[in-house]
Amino acid sequence: MISRRGFMQASLATSALLAGLGVTNPMRAFAQQKLTQDQLLQFDDFGNLTLIHITDCHAHIKPVYFREPEINIGVGDAAGRPPHVVGEAFLKMFNIAPGSPEAYALTYPDFEALAKSYGKMGGFDRIATVVKAIRAARPDSILLDGGDTWHGSYTSYETKGEDMVKVMNLLGSEAMTAHWEFTFGTDRVKELTEMMDQPLLGANIFDVEWDEPAFEPYKIFEKGGVKVGVIGQAFPYLPIANPKWLFPEYSFGIREERMQAVVNELRDTEKVDLVVCLSHNGFDVDHKMAGRVKGIDVILSGHTHDAIPEPVLVGETIIIASGSHGKFISRVDLDVRDGRMMGFRHKLIPIFSDVIEPDAEMTALVDEVRAPYVEKLDEVVGHTDSLLYRRGNFNGTWDNVILDALMSERDAEIALSPGVRWGASLLPGEIRREDVHSVTTMTYGQAYRTEMSGETLKTVMEDVADNIFNKDPYYQQGGDMVRVGGMGFTIDPRGEMGGRISNMTFLKDNSPIDPARNYVVAGWASVNEGTEGPQIWDVVEEYLKKQGTVSAAPATNIAVTGL
Repeated sequence: MISRRGFMQASLATSALLAGLGVTNPMRAFAQQKLTQDQLLQFDDFGNLTLIHITDCHAHIKPVYFREPEINIGVGDAAGRPPHVVGEAFLKMFNIAPGSPEAYALTYPDFEALAKSYGKMGGFDRIATVVKAIRAARPDSILLDGGDTWHGSYTSYETKGEDMVKVMNLLGSEAMTAHWEFTFGTDRVKELTEMMDQPLLGANIFDVEWDEPAFEPYKIFEKGGVKVGVIGQAFPYLPIANPKWLFPEYSFGIREERMQAVVNELRDTEKVDLVVCLSHNGFDVDHKMAGRVKGIDVILSGHTHDAIPEPVLVGETIIIASGSHGKFISRVDLDVRDGRMMGFRHKLIPIFSDVIEPDAEMTALVDEVRAPYVEKLDEVVGHTDSLLYRRGNFNGTWDNVILDALMSERDAEIALSPGVRWGASLLPGEIRREDVHSVTTMTYGQAYRTEMSGETLKTVMEDVADNIFNKDPYYQQGGDMVRVGGMGFTIDPRGEMGGRISNMTFLKDNSPIDPARNYVVAGWASVNEGTEGPQIWDVVEEYLKKQGTVSAAPATNIAVTGL
């Protein structure tokens, strides 16, 4: 008799075969033809349950350009496996034709040219069309939101997340977990959760004072005769990566033993047929957890913004990665029988905004929440003659503009910018105020000016590098390397803590960074309470207005070794 893992492997092979034939992923079959909405939505119904997954939209409710990373290094066991495969290697691994719509959506080569051909992606009025189509075919579908939903745009900042609560209520999301949501502060999180038509799940969120669960750990759904337990796993490192003073009542963490206990409760006490983990751990953390926590059927992964066109199988658990910024929705059809997942069929649906018809009801809501701000958002504050993008382990051209703005407007010798992964890309042309806010908006965006010794700079760099490149995924926080202006350095991602960063150079005179000397440093997004300075978006806007047109080539101040 075939084992359960055998069923999973057969499902994965079938999924890959069907994708190659253009059945579950028609973009390959229509690479040289005009795409249609029907082709994007085509799916052979399978099994008796459907999951719909969206994650990490970062409040981008309108269509965007978003360039996927050119560098995404995996260390330890993660080296060379998705999502740590990019560009041509990614295309080869998944049998994707260069220049195809799928290549444009999932990778970076020829991004600027392909963007002009295929247009923007995402937009919640298009997402609503897709969700409604899936629900029409599969009325018992469950729509789940992986978090990083309330934060990341001008309108979400001005409405303190309420715009996104309205959008997700209309979309019909049935449960979510969280990360950046907590940076609005404890009181606002409570207010927004009361407005929601869905629970915020977090099995790993505890009350600090009483060391007791602070949020619902799971929600049970009964759909199509299947009893489904959905566990929420919020971002484990919130008090480290973000300002703890904004949510001092809560503690987080991976809490592997807690996850196992909740899975056991669902299996043994609640007698569910299927266990789904709605996770904001990050992909590599989820991969490790899948191999250690028994009884999870599906992990819907979020946080690290990975878009992987096929599920990743770890033991008897499948991991689904659905990208970011509204570019994709995952549909997962499952065959659940006798309390077991016996097979699946998956499709990562690209939201091509020029192809998918906008849903009128959602368009009206999006227009409504944006109406008070549209005139301000559309104001042109500068121009770029080069592609501006963020993603990549070490640098992005948008970050180079931000670094130049910090050094210029804050009169600094060195600038630091956080290696966050959110923010839309921008083709050459006008830079609107909304474009600036896409890559800068947060609740602690003060642009500080201070002094740091060379020794402190080295410590900061080593600490961030370890957060990203530690061989143990449970010590990775899932961002990219801090961006640096005015200073060069060499990094060995495969090195050990304290030994990854070398050859630190002060670019003003090409002298080695002196551990004992103090340097004037500007930066933003400090997690320290009481940080003072103008908001980073005001700093960038003032710089752009003075420059008129910026040209941001990829950074050349970083050397990567050891690969």
